[in-house]
Amino acid sequence: MDPSRPLPTPEQDAAVTPVMGTALQRQVLVCTAKSCTANGSEAVLEAFKAQLIDEKLLFYKGNREGEVQCIHCGSVGFCAIGPAVLVYPDGIWYAHVTPADVPEIIESHLKGGVPVERLVRKRLG
Repeated sequence: MDPSRPLPTPEQDAAVTPVMGTALQRQVLVCTAKSCTANGSEAVLEAFKAQLIDEKLLFYKGNREGEVQCIHCGSVGFCAIGPAVLVYPDGIWYAHVTPADVPEIIESHLKGGVPVERLVRKRLG
């Protein structure tokens, strides 16, 4: 970035960045690196997106009012126990997640605030 050029204000950035103005509550990061993908993480990611869209909870171009952003990410260091799913800002790391686990994670954790303990492998903070 050109150091002589001033940074935009937060208000200017919010005007061009829809995610800044939403009621976003959580981010769900699904690892799609090599090992997690080999264990089915793409299907886990799609299961999250499909159910979150059905429940009008997913923040995406079709619903700027969604409360949950669901994205793929690279390796988070859980390669041997993937598919790995991280939920922020809660700092919950899930392991061995399958598409069949997704409804429970959404109901219990994303909607109810209670992590699914049988899948939790790490907590931050």
